[in-house]
Amino acid sequence: MIQKADRLSDVQEYYFSKKLREVAALKSEGKPVINIAIGSPDLHPSASVIKAIQSAVELPNAHQYQSYQGTPELREGIRDFYKNNYQVELNAASEILPLMGSKEGIMHISMAFLNKGDKVLIPNPGYPTYASVTKLVEAVPVFYNLTEANNWLPNFEELEQEDLANVKIMWVNYPHMPTGAQASKADFEQLIAFAKKHNILIVNDNPYSFILHKNQQSILAIEGAKEVAIELNSLSKTYNMAGWRVGMVVGDAQIIQTILEVKSNMDSGMFLGIQKGAVEALKLSNDWFESLNEIYLKRRAVVWQIFDALNCTYDKNIGGLFVWAKIPKGTSSEEITDNLLYKKDVFITPGTIFGSNGEGYIRASLCVTEEVLNEVLGRLTNDNY
Repeated sequence: MIQKADRLSDVQEYYFSKKLREVAALKSEGKPVINIAIGSPDLHPSASVIKAIQSAVELPNAHQYQSYQGTPELREGIRDFYKNNYQVELNAASEILPLMGSKEGIMHISMAFLNKGDKVLIPNPGYPTYASVTKLVEAVPVFYNLTEANNWLPNFEELEQEDLANVKIMWVNYPHMPTGAQASKADFEQLIAFAKKHNILIVNDNPYSFILHKNQQSILAIEGAKEVAIELNSLSKTYNMAGWRVGMVVGDAQIIQTILEVKSNMDSGMFLGIQKGAVEALKLSNDWFESLNEIYLKRRAVVWQIFDALNCTYDKNIGGLFVWAKIPKGTSSEEITDNLLYKKDVFITPGTIFGSNGEGYIRASLCVTEEVLNEVLGRLTNDNY
């Protein structure tokens, strides 16, 4: 057997990749497992978006290689989206780079700026890919604490106690996944000031703005932010296009050019039809978001009942595509989720997969119909199930 690369020695397979195999095995044994763990939108994109990709298939150049930078039409659509929704001005030619999903961007950004031994500030709890990619490029993850007591925001007094000399990148993610917490303008201003003081590149991962959140914000709206910050965004959750893999990174032209130097050596431009569909999605009015959120509001009400049945507590003022809940004392996150899986045939996410500060919490997704969520609720309240 050929030995795997050393860079994989400290990187494990993604939790959901492993756990979904277990769930599939249980289903193959006849177990009626319901999955309320994954944030994969079950709703369809707009009909106009579907029509756009269908029409594009017949275009003369539809099946050729596409530009690494995306079509001008797509970059202009992203520019207009940022201006209309975040009040951020971007140069479509130089400050926008479309991606095959923002997850791809995490790797490209890391490869573009990190050398072996560089340090990276990573939120705990936070998206596990930040840490795994940091390890893959042989940089050093430095986890910073996010806690409920501090509204899941960085504690700058604590951060200033760290040795920040070799820190090159700081990952932030607001609205936050997994907790749903939002950062205010003042919070972003503090982040930018911190980055300038220590010469750190801030990367805000921002795919959840429009799902049950008010006052959509971009870190780039802060004065001087482009000097030290870039932003990842995605159409996956906003427009129900997760499988299409359409994302973007936006920011200073020189930083975007550096990322392009990596991207252009690793992949090609996305399929033209997908780009045409993305352009159409970016044109949708606020009516789209309102109708989407009406559905999620109804689903969230049932998830709250599910957590009530589990004697969990949660913050009703926090939005997002998930509900983050504190479990009763005396049990662990993985203990309660395994109990649900094996005794109630319900798959839910333990907070620990997002970091040590996720212990004591569980997370449920709103990407499941009301009917299915009510089935989960029925199982939990049925002592004979």
